[in-house]
Amino acid sequence: MMENVIITGLNVYGEQQTYSNGFIKIEKGLIKEIGSLNDINDITGYKFIQIPSSYFAVPGAIDIHIHGVNGADTMDASNDALSTMAEALPKEGTTSFLATTMTQSKHAIENALINAGEYIEENHQAGLAEIVGIHLEGPFLNYKRAGAQPFEYMLKPTIELFNQWQGLAQGHIKLVTIAPEIDGGLELIEYMSEQGVISSIGHSDATYDEMIKGIQAGAAHVTHLFNGMRGLHHRDPGTAGAALIHEELKTEIIADGIHVHPKTVKLAYHQKGHEGMIIITDAMRAKCLPNGEYELGGQKVFVEDGKAVLENGSLAGSVLQMNQAINNMMEFTGCSLRDVIWMSSVTPAKQLGIFDRKGSIEAGKDADIVILDENHNVWMTLCKGEIAYQREEITHEHLAN
Repeated sequence: MMENVIITGLNVYGEQQTYSNGFIKIEKGLIKEIGSLNDINDITGYKFIQIPSSYFAVPGAIDIHIHGVNGADTMDASNDALSTMAEALPKEGTTSFLATTMTQSKHAIENALINAGEYIEENHQAGLAEIVGIHLEGPFLNYKRAGAQPFEYMLKPTIELFNQWQGLAQGHIKLVTIAPEIDGGLELIEYMSEQGVISSIGHSDATYDEMIKGIQAGAAHVTHLFNGMRGLHHRDPGTAGAALIHEELKTEIIADGIHVHPKTVKLAYHQKGHEGMIIITDAMRAKCLPNGEYELGGQKVFVEDGKAVLENGSLAGSVLQMNQAINNMMEFTGCSLRDVIWMSSVTPAKQLGIFDRKGSIEAGKDADIVILDENHNVWMTLCKGEIAYQREEITHEHLAN
């Protein structure tokens, strides 16, 4: 473990400005100082990692909607599954995530919540992506927009049930996907807003007027924009239209070119901007694994060439990697790397209320840093200052005392 490290020579995307030929000083898992290499001092006791000048240091991505990766899923309700996710995600530049559940039996959901809550309480080691909370996706959804969520397990939202589950999760449910138009939806949205839990409208058939009521009740987020919701129509803006119009709502987007057409991604970006969109993967366990048959929420999923579908042909999450999503976002919209940093790091951190320690490269924050090569591919990832992934061995050309 390298506790005291200085990364030098590259372009550092700090919170306020970008430093060419910059440095990042890391001490005991935290960023101590950033700046131009010309201004560095007090280097005694640090190891230097020299990075090519064409490379970039950006804050680690925060994936607020991910079910699984590399054969593991949050609903497996095991420490091994969550550890597998935490170990695998830095390879794609993700350093924090919300362990995301899905609609299943109450027993299955409760087991997943208990397991995730205990894991979050007990696992704080560096060198792994950090689980910063739980995203409860279902069962408070509209069966008309079920998608890959098994509609037979969908439940009426109640404050009592939410409180029971939040207790099992030890208070770590941070975001809940909910359809505001179903019976009990608005009441739970209002209650969760008072509790500091983010209400995200998704798997919803809400009309524009019903969306307004959801916003007024406290909804602040939209789950995978365009997917699993009433679409935009010129005589009814619907769920998607309201998401695009209202600045109160941060919108997730799956930028794989499959879930949403690239030109529709561009349309959404032009409307919401980098402060209004959050890049997610919505990935399931088949991510990083070969084509074949897998499982999602007790359902068969068939994965072929980057597309995951149920037996009925419905999309079943994704196998998208975060670094692919980031590169796709720049390609689809023409946005800058700085814009993408907002959508993958800054905005999700602010939305979750953890921007004081995550989401940007700034002194005092966790040293969750991703080094990208000149093609914006992940070369190295540090989680709390410890190398969690590196594409190639650090040689003597990179390392100096």
